[in-house]
Amino acid sequence: MDTGELKAANEEELKIVTRLHTATHLLQSALRKTLGDTVHQAGSDITAERLRFDFTFDRKLTPEEIKEIEDWVNMVVQKDVSMGYKEMPYEEAIKTGALYFEKEKYPAVVKVYSAADLKTGEVFSKELCGGPHVSRTSELGRFKITKEESVGAGVRRIRAIVE
Repeated sequence: MDTGELKAANEEELKIVTRLHTATHLLQSALRKTLGDTVHQAGSDITAERLRFDFTFDRKLTPEEIKEIEDWVNMVVQKDVSMGYKEMPYEEAIKTGALYFEKEKYPAVVKVYSAADLKTGEVFSKELCGGPHVSRTSELGRFKITKEESVGAGVRRIRAIVE
C-alpha cells in the first residue's frame, strides 16, 4: 500500500502506519494547543519506521515545548478515547471547525475523524481524512518525538515514533 502519505509493504506494516497516521492527528492538535492556531499542516509522510509531519511555524521548538507536545499526545493515548468518524458534505465539515490540509483536494462528501471522549464529549482532535485509523487511542502506544528541524522558511518538521 502506498497512498503517497502512507507506505506499507504488508499487513504488519499497515498496522504500524495506521497507528502512526492516527498519531499525526493528535500531533497536529498538540502543536496547535502548544504553539497556537497559526500552526497548519504543510505535509506528512508515514512509513513503518516513523511519521514525518511538516507544519507552519517560524522558529525552533524549545525542549519544554517538545515535552509539552509529547505529554499531551500521551495523555490522550492514556485516556483511551474513541477514534471515530462521520461522513458529511465538505462545506459542512469545514464549518464544524475540523482541520484539513489546505493543499489537498477533497471529494464532495468527506470523513471527519475525531478523537473524542464519548462520556464527557471532550474532543481532542477533529480532521478531514480518508486514511486508516485505530479504533481507540490506547492502541497507539507511547508517542516520542525523535527530531525537530527546519525544512524551509516558516516550515518545521517533526519526526516521531510510537513505541
